Amino acid sequence: MQIFSLENNRLLITGSLKINNAEELVKEASANLLKIPGKNLIIDLSGLRSIDSAGVAAIDQIITNAKEQSLSSKIVNASAEIKASLQTFSSLKIPYHKPKTEKSNLLLFLGQKGYGLLGEIKDFIQLTADVFYWGTIGLFNKKGQRKGEFVNQANLIGVDALPIVALLSFLVGFILSLQSAQQLRQFGANIFVVDLISISMTREMGPLLTAIILAGRSGSAIASELASMKISEEIDALKSMALNPIKYVVLPKLYAMTIATPLLTIFSDIIGIAGGFIIGITFLKISPMAFVDRMASVMVLKDIFISIIKSFMFAWVISIVGFYHGFRATGGAEGVGKATTSSVVTAIFMVIVVDSIIGLIFY
Repeated sequence: MQIFSLENNRLLITGSLKINNAEELVKEASANLLKIPGKNLIIDLSGLRSIDSAGVAAIDQIITNAKEQSLSSKIVNASAEIKASLQTFSSLKIPYHKPKTEKSNLLLFLGQKGYGLLGEIKDFIQLTADVFYWGTIGLFNKKGQRKGEFVNQANLIGVDALPIVALLSFLVGFILSLQSAQQLRQFGANIFVVDLISISMTREMGPLLTAIILAGRSGSAIASELASMKISEEIDALKSMALNPIKYVVLPKLYAMTIATPLLTIFSDIIGIAGGFIIGITFLKISPMAFVDRMASVMVLKDIFISIIKSFMFAWVISIVGFYHGFRATGGAEGVGKATTSSVVTAIFMVIVVDSIIGLIFY
């Protein structure tokens, strides 16, 4: 089928070159390339009657091997039909372009990040608007909401959080009073520990501590539940059944968080002050009646009002951040973990920002 002539550096291919003999040709030709005198290889196809894509690939491979041996190749005497097959199936004439690597550009990087941030802010605002719109409608129209889910979520978010809120609030009030008492005793100002613990727990520590606990406990649970539903296409299934995911899934959690957070905050204030009370009557030798009288004289209605306002704002921030990250989750189980982590970090950050803004407004 193939004849290799060394006298005139000519590879003469005759007959039919197809998949059944293409590999044999490549092996025979490649083994004799080093024996070719000179620097030119002529592939003579004058006797070739038919060829398929495997045969064209064999000729391409021979030309490539010859190039590696510093030989230039040339195809001659091919019929019109053979030339058409070579032009159709040959890969040697296809130019190879290395992918261009974009140079790092600070302005381009900042622009992409800024554009992405604007998109995230837009999505967040849209979700917030939808949640408050359906949340207002849902107060008067219960259609599309799961019966009994509000009570269930209130138990999960509020009642189940009571032990951890009580423990941490008591410890914070206890330690805050203990650290302050050491300094106050030096000036005979023991009674002022009541002012410190009452105002600090009511205005700042109670709402903030409760919000951080709920962000890590309930906010993460909301985000992970919605992320799991999004990735497993349960959200799409609800839409296909003509159920609004916000009304069916989100509103019970929003209502429960809105009711539970102020109640937990008030509970945290009381328990934190109780921790300071113990330090006052034991370490500072303040009588219980003196502690209560001083607390009643220094605390005003504004302190309680600010505490409740903060708790409402924190509840909405934690809820909406959890909803946002849950609905944006992608990528399977890994996406659920990322959504949960992002929800907790973002919620705590926004809680502190909102707390600072409210503090600037009221103080």
